[in-house]
Amino acid sequence: MRTCLITGVTGQDGAYLSHLLLQKGYRVVGMVRRSASADLVGERLRWLRIFNDIELVDGNLIDMSSLIRILQTYRPDEVYNLGAQSFVAASWRQPLLTGQVTAMGAANLLEAIRFTCPNVRFYQASSSEMFGRILQPQQNERTPFYPRSPYAAAKLFAHSITINYRESFGLHASSGILFNHESPLRGIEFVTRKITDSVARIKLGLGRELTLGNLEAKRDWGHARDYVRAMWLMLQQDQADDYVIATGRIASIRDFCRMAFRYAGLDYEEYVAARDDLMRPAEVDVLHGDPVKARTRLDWTPTISLEELVAEMVDADMHRIRHRSGR
Repeated sequence: MRTCLITGVTGQDGAYLSHLLLQKGYRVVGMVRRSASADLVGERLRWLRIFNDIELVDGNLIDMSSLIRILQTYRPDEVYNLGAQSFVAASWRQPLLTGQVTAMGAANLLEAIRFTCPNVRFYQASSSEMFGRILQPQQNERTPFYPRSPYAAAKLFAHSITINYRESFGLHASSGILFNHESPLRGIEFVTRKITDSVARIKLGLGRELTLGNLEAKRDWGHARDYVRAMWLMLQQDQADDYVIATGRIASIRDFCRMAFRYAGLDYEEYVAARDDLMRPAEVDVLHGDPVKARTRLDWTPTISLEELVAEMVDADMHRIRHRSGR
């Protein structure tokens, strides 16, 4: 039985990745940090009915002693670094924390791996936000980066240090440059869940309006379930490398609203309003991925369409809100 260690195990990607690896027969160890909201830890894992199948262990990316202890105790075959301060908007309010956790956390983990188990296979969760102000109409592994937020800058450091450890110390360290990937497990603070949650509330008579920022921002949206499969495929390759993971299809936030409201039998124009104070300080207008390398080398293609993703998210939020409100 292979053992994997997942940081950020209680997040969207951590939950879906855990589910996938359990199906493949792995022993899944998930690192969680101590929190005052410990009663909420594992909500996504419970949604997937796998909470009791995962070994949760206390640790923190900014505490190298805990990383070394965990690596020495469990001796994993694969390490997936999904832990981060991952909300772009919050990174302007907490830039130093974002740098500590998202950037230096990856460096801490790589250094701990180098000294304790250098033969482990390592995955770094990089982000399409690193492309920022795009310098090519469709972004691939050779597109220059131009980060436009503290989050993106921190992710770029983590991405670069992963490449450095691979080239300097021979670690099997790969990065997935993942474009936007959503699901019913996405946090409510992210725009896609904000949209589908509002659709459900309005449909059930519990809401009247949805206010958003830039409705014209365009993203390449896929399903997290598809994207965690790409993470696993990267660590099954003989040679470590970096891969763009995307669908190759873009849609605006306005398009996402239109699809979500239409699925519920509503007209988004009657409910959606844009507010200038919700705009980013530095906007990323378009992100459009080119996944050719992943398709040819990993034999990876997405299986869930944007329309199917939107429908699944609306259905899940309808179920949640009915359950809580008794409607």
